[in-house]
Amino acid sequence: MKTILLLATTALLAFAPAASAQEGREIRIATEGAYPPFNVAQPDGSITGFDVDIANALCAAMKAKCTIVAQDWDGMIPALQANKFDAIIASMSITEERQKQIDFTDKYYTTPLAVVVPKESDVAGVTPADMKGRAVGAQASTTQGNYADEVYAKAGADVKLYPTQDEATADLQNGRIDALISDKFVVTDWLTAEGKDCCRMLGDVPGTETDAGIGLRKGDEALRTAFNKAIADIRTDGTYKTIVAKYFPFDIY
Repeated sequence: MKTILLLATTALLAFAPAASAQEGREIRIATEGAYPPFNVAQPDGSITGFDVDIANALCAAMKAKCTIVAQDWDGMIPALQANKFDAIIASMSITEERQKQIDFTDKYYTTPLAVVVPKESDVAGVTPADMKGRAVGAQASTTQGNYADEVYAKAGADVKLYPTQDEATADLQNGRIDALISDKFVVTDWLTAEGKDCCRMLGDVPGTETDAGIGLRKGDEALRTAFNKAIADIRTDGTYKTIVAKYFPFDIY
């Protein structure tokens, strides 16, 4: 019996540090700053948005000291691998291709893709056939960019990829593209704030729901365990719900 108790205690002690070892640790977290309302660069150089609020809440739950840093989207994964920061909280979808390069935590929200078009557009739907012969925009190196390349382009669309979401929406607004495929929540925010006079939501793209997770270097299991516990904690204590309500009138988990 003593042996069994000793083994059980040892197992618990072995697990506990993984969940609590981040207390007091300085964690550098990267986000983009060009993906409203999830991450937005402010004139004073700070970054705000849903991702930043989630990052701060998770750090508080872990009792860790966190610093938010800006990183261009295209260089996000290479910079993580080069130890320029410790984690990515930037609405990064968990995909098989990315999982070959980095690890992910559990999801912290789920989103579908959607298509937006000019108000006077005659595009009938969001299928590949609907996009044949159309100029379709998307942000590069994203799930929507990959979908546009792998599905719409093969159906005959002229796909245009942009470094940032803002550049893509600007071209839609100015009539340089016929349609934009995007994260639904991001483009809904844009339509409400800026695009309501020029554009309209055409619809969700069926089967494109993806989970957003926190990107980590391969093998950083202690940090992954700590983040997963923190995600569960802020979901349980109501913090997550409060943050979501600040940005969306519906649940995004």
